[in-house]
Amino acid sequence: MSPHVRELILRLARENPRWGCVRIQGELHGLGIRVGATTIRTLLRRNGFGPAPSGDGPFWTEFLRAQAEGILACDFFSVETAFLQTLYVLFFIEVGTRRVHVMTSTRNPDAGYTTQQARNLYMAEEPPTAVRFLIRDRDSKFTRCFDAVFGSEGVRVILTSIRSPKANAYAERWVRTVRTEILDRTLILSRRHLDRVLSRYTSHYNSHRPHRGIGLAPPQARGADPPPIPPGPVRRREVLPGINEYLAA
Repeated sequence: MSPHVRELILRLARENPRWGCVRIQGELHGLGIRVGATTIRTLLRRNGFGPAPSGDGPFWTEFLRAQAEGILACDFFSVETAFLQTLYVLFFIEVGTRRVHVMTSTRNPDAGYTTQQARNLYMAEEPPTAVRFLIRDRDSKFTRCFDAVFGSEGVRVILTSIRSPKANAYAERWVRTVRTEILDRTLILSRRHLDRVLSRYTSHYNSHRPHRGIGLAPPQARGADPPPIPPGPVRRREVLPGINEYLAA
């Protein structure tokens, strides 16, 4: 390993204390640098950094693995603002690519809101392609009109069992990710502020953040390896407080 790469690994560890060795490996992969996770872990330990956090994600069912490219999952999560208002956010995640579509937040997630957001998903510039199944829970926020929008596109709606979050594991895991990386560390002031924060984070998540489940590539890369870069300076770009991207200068 060259001194340049060694110093870059230690820099990433210092500037991002929540990153483990696999997360650092993914960031290096995006810069065209190939280093094994074991090598990174050894270097971090030799320089006084703690071990990488262990993952405890849910198990994937055989159906989800076999049909991943044609599955869209959706769910709501809530956010409390600094002024004690509760906002609700509807999102969709493509299981095959892990690409996320976050809709605008609302204070009142009624039937009209959910139905319109389903229409907006298909009116967007980059709608999900070849979707055959939609996985959702039995929340009363999802109405027949909501299901009808997907039915008109030839999508079969699959309801999860009662009190079984693992049945919608990909959506649940994304909620945990967005809370851990940004929402639990950001004081949300208003609905407009929340939409702006989520828009920036979603863009980072889809275009840059490496994902373990798809070979440390970001969702929009679809498995394409970035070209290697020659040794040289690496520029840090702060997307949001605590969310960094590293690019060749």
